[in-house]
Amino acid sequence: MWVLLLPLLMAACAFLGVGLWVICSHFLTADIPAAIGHPVKLRVLDCIFLLLLRWGMIFEKLRICSMPQFVRFMHDLRPLKEDPDVVVTDLRYGTIPVKLYQPKVFSCIPRPGIVFYHGGGGVLGSLKTHHVICCHLSKKSGSVVLSVGYRRLPQHKFPVAARDCIAATIHFLKSLNVYGVDPDRVVVCGDSVGGGVATIVCQKLLDCPDLPKIRAQILVYAILQAVDFQSPSYQQNRNIPLLNWNFAFYCWSCYLDINPSWKSTIMKGAHLPAEVWEKYRKWLGAENIPERFKKKSYRPMPREPLNEAAYLETNLALDLMNSPLIAEDEVMSQLPEACIVSCEYDLLRDHSLLFKKRLEDLGVPVTWHHMEDGFHGVLSTFDMGYLQFPCSTRILNAMVHFLNKL
Repeated sequence: MWVLLLPLLMAACAFLGVGLWVICSHFLTADIPAAIGHPVKLRVLDCIFLLLLRWGMIFEKLRICSMPQFVRFMHDLRPLKEDPDVVVTDLRYGTIPVKLYQPKVFSCIPRPGIVFYHGGGGVLGSLKTHHVICCHLSKKSGSVVLSVGYRRLPQHKFPVAARDCIAATIHFLKSLNVYGVDPDRVVVCGDSVGGGVATIVCQKLLDCPDLPKIRAQILVYAILQAVDFQSPSYQQNRNIPLLNWNFAFYCWSCYLDINPSWKSTIMKGAHLPAEVWEKYRKWLGAENIPERFKKKSYRPMPREPLNEAAYLETNLALDLMNSPLIAEDEVMSQLPEACIVSCEYDLLRDHSLLFKKRLEDLGVPVTWHHMEDGFHGVLSTFDMGYLQFPCSTRILNAMVHFLNKL
């Protein structure tokens, strides 16, 4: 009997030990800037997140399941909240699961359409985690919302997620009359990696004249390039919850299937040749970022000489399906109007700032909202009760306001 119980007892002790370690080493020491309101909430949220990651790694070591699968399973345990004003339908576009959100209130004219791509770095996030956000967007903007359940890590690496999203979007655009959607008011929208996918979709569909044109794109702290990791926000926010440098690199290396041993080489900029840096400096250089974002603990770093082996293994990062920010002007100038939301305490903040400048320089209309107290992932706290941050509501209100003006 005791022989059978021993492994369970050992596992329980390991889980408790991990919990105590996370609480002792992170709850009191997490880097929480003073400008972020409700610091205790963020410490609790960070501890929960780190606990799930650590426990997921234990399951991965035991070969029970991968860490991403464990974390997604735990996230999806919460029951979905029903909204009496929104009809939600589960569908499949081929093999791709999607959720369709339609306002119950009658409309005598075609509605706007939103294609939503959830965030999570390809590791976290699901149709369930962003369910309430999609309900809110549908109800408050009177839009038909399609949320895409693209395939994720670790089984599905680059470029599977983006291809799934492109395929689902094309399917939706060909079915607008079925859902009562106005073909002149279709918007793509996403947070984090989903925001990057939204721009990728816009770029890819520029060459599809037989499809309705995308009217606008809404990008919430989007991932828009996988090339440069030395910008001011990478230095200033490298340890800020919920997206620190270590976790960001984990997502990046897993998605591109790059050996993690290149981490320090990539951080020093030695993974790309000088001519590549020179080519893209006009778009990625820190001189394109407003001075007020460089005053706090930013120091320009010289790039180290090229590591040829690293370049051969990592140059996939230059693909526009990973780095839509570095597309040529001919492509960028054709992109639709954008609503860009950036957060001050986000590792990826500068992606939004650089993308905003590129679009504005090319004459593409941009509506920009900067959350001075925001951090990466804050939108996902919208339906977390005690752990909700006011910033999440402001972001959603900004999105709805933009949609209602189109």
